[in-house]
Amino acid sequence: ELLARALHAGSRRASGPLVIINCAALPDSLAESELFGHRKGAFTGAVTDHPGRIRTAAGGTLFLDEVGELSPAIQAKLLRFLETGECQSVGSTDCQRVDTRLLAATHRDLHALVCAGRFREDLYYRLNVVPLELPPLRERSGDVPQLIRTLTERLSRQHGMPPPRYSKTALRVLEQYAWPGNVRELHNFCERMVILCSGMEIGPDNLPLELRRTQSVTPAAFELPADGICLVELEQAILRQA
Repeated sequence: ELLARALHAGSRRASGPLVIINCAALPDSLAESELFGHRKGAFTGAVTDHPGRIRTAAGGTLFLDEVGELSPAIQAKLLRFLETGECQSVGSTDCQRVDTRLLAATHRDLHALVCAGRFREDLYYRLNVVPLELPPLRERSGDVPQLIRTLTERLSRQHGMPPPRYSKTALRVLEQYAWPGNVRELHNFCERMVILCSGMEIGPDNLPLELRRTQSVTPAAFELPADGICLVELEQAILRQA
């Protein structure tokens, strides 16, 4: 969501609306109405017209979080919108062209879902125009100190408390931690430290137990595969990664 907000703010659509919807939280019975809108009387409980999120985001950006959770029926209708730009409300026979830019995110492997027949292949390729991968925090540990500084300053202002200071040893421990909850977990950790250690210098002993355990973890030694390795291919792979 942070990346979607940054993309919207830096685009030519920044003056338009940014509409965010979590597809995983949408019941199948309401997903079509929520996305495409409905006409009054289209179904029980539809007491007024509803434009839907796609129309609400016209001229701006619609961000579909967890797009892999959409049902096959909604996937088909979403594909038609992406191909034609036309949006048809539930209970209406008219299609309306809507200029909405779509961003989609998922924690699932959509290609694997396509192979398993659980996600439309044509929709996958239609969405996969400009793919962006946001690596987990454990793969970019060098970002941790800067994120801690930024979050600590922001949370200190929010709570009206002096910020804590982190020792170099504590920062090294935090960089070694895997952060399974990614930036949200880091945010909650920083807030805990602001509240409990306001104005203090934080050393390794002040860190929560689950983070301190990383100090004693030694990376496993490399084990040579039984069938050996090709040093030329290994060198090429390392260079490509670098």
